Amino acid sequence: MTLSSPTDVRERLAAVDYLADDAIATTVYLAAALGKPLLVEGPAGVGKTELAKAVAAITDARLVRLQCYEGLDEARALYEWNYRKQLLRIQAAGDQEWSATHDDIFSEEFLLERPLLTAIRRTDPTVLLIDEIDKADVEVEGLLLEVLSDFQVTIPELGTITAARRPFVVLTSNATRELSEALKRRCLYLHLDHPSPERERDIVRARVPGIDEALATRLAQVVAVLRELELKKPPSIAETVDWARTLLALGLDRLGGEEIAATLGVVLKHHSDQERARKEVVAGDATAR
Repeated sequence: MTLSSPTDVRERLAAVDYLADDAIATTVYLAAALGKPLLVEGPAGVGKTELAKAVAAITDARLVRLQCYEGLDEARALYEWNYRKQLLRIQAAGDQEWSATHDDIFSEEFLLERPLLTAIRRTDPTVLLIDEIDKADVEVEGLLLEVLSDFQVTIPELGTITAARRPFVVLTSNATRELSEALKRRCLYLHLDHPSPERERDIVRARVPGIDEALATRLAQVVAVLRELELKKPPSIAETVDWARTLLALGLDRLGGEEIAATLGVVLKHHSDQERARKEVVAGDATAR
């Protein structure tokens, strides 16, 4: 399935409940049309990972995910050899010449694919999600350069494996550290921020069928106010959606001070954040009434 235009992308994403603006739709279209990786940067919880999942859904592709973390190495990202199986094969070889045993144990039978190699070798539509690349060590970026430049992987024992069908690559970053210029140069760039209250209302209504429009509007407005506070962890879009589902589960049709105070744990996960919200949002709502 191909993406024919930014409008086509926007409509297909909306069909899987991902509401994209012009910048998102255009950048996704260009990444597909040009065969370029897409680097999506922004604060946590603004829909970066969900965008990759939505693109996989609208293109009938398999999502292959590499979750980055400090200490991630080539063995976990690219491939490694099944050392236990190799040892058993060596022991079973007996008096066989080492050259023959060596060629045997460094063959496909003993290769363990990790996400990068899996995505490169697939012949069916694939979306490769390299999630939170900023959490990985700088050395991992060097590993990615060959993959993102030529869509190929070099395994010394087997040679160079080139992608028969290029995956659609999405890298996400929370901007906790600056990425290298070499990596950025290979990608198209998209910055996502928290949505406007109007767009978040629409997201809530798309994700939570049956919620009243007025309640969704009020919810989006309250979340926008919370994000303006100096919080350790502002509410994500996913947490806003959870809050909407919570209100429905409780049978609430309004979101006043009492309702906010009773359900803050759905969107704020630090005690200090909840205390600040109670002081500045809940108390303010009570005063306004």
